[in-house]
Amino acid sequence: MLKIGVIGAGTMGSGIAEVAAALGQVVLLDVDLERAQAGRSAVEKRLNRLVEKGALEAAVRDERLARLAVSDHLQDVRDADLVVEAAAESLAVKQDIFRALGELCSPQCILGTNTSALSVTAIAAATKGPERVVGIHFFNPVPRMQLVELVRTPLTSQECLERSKELVQALGKTPVVVDEAPGFVVNRLLLPMINEAIFLLGEGVASAEDIDTAMRLGANHPMGPLALADLIGLDICLAIMETLHAELGEDKYRPAPLLRKMVRAGRLGRKTGQGFYSYDR
Repeated sequence: MLKIGVIGAGTMGSGIAEVAAALGQVVLLDVDLERAQAGRSAVEKRLNRLVEKGALEAAVRDERLARLAVSDHLQDVRDADLVVEAAAESLAVKQDIFRALGELCSPQCILGTNTSALSVTAIAAATKGPERVVGIHFFNPVPRMQLVELVRTPLTSQECLERSKELVQALGKTPVVVDEAPGFVVNRLLLPMINEAIFLLGEGVASAEDIDTAMRLGANHPMGPLALADLIGLDICLAIMETLHAELGEDKYRPAPLLRKMVRAGRLGRKTGQGFYSYDR
């Protein structure tokens, strides 16, 4: 059976661990054991909800939870076949993690980063064996979203890419292969639209509700851009826009002032209970 390490037990990490537990043994790792345990509890809560709805057998839930261990020691992923990093969206943090993984894990282990927009090449370059580093970009909520962007760097081997495709498909997801570029495909297209919606709100052109209604009914989007920003997390939206702006150097990627203001105020969306809308936590 495959062994899969997931580094970072937040929203994305716990979601990745949940789908990975259907495929093999999983270690969900964070710098703080309580955070890792909280991530596992989030998985258990979601699986329990599926059982209550009749969408999952209780025995399957129990089997998946039995496969899901938690840890705060990087050594516990040293024998993994695949490690997916879903830590803070900081290049320095990710480079430190991959530098350690490159020394710790076997040369056959695939090292994947779930970064939303940072340079996978810069992460790989800090790693021993950069040919086995690939972007494995899941989308939130991971258990429901079908797409995974596989981001190929100039250093990624074809073998690594093919094995990554097979693993993503085994997880029940659909991979698309992307040559590294700022924001990859989805966020390069999606985040500027969200950012423009925030500009519209900040300029008083329309209310948040009306902006979202316009895009749902006028463009047939399942969710308005401001509600989607709250789901993604406004801090993540800001980080992606800052990366696009810095990497591409064009003012059309300049983050909306209102986005910066809300992040500074700690109004980050669903995860804090307050963003463009209010939420029960």
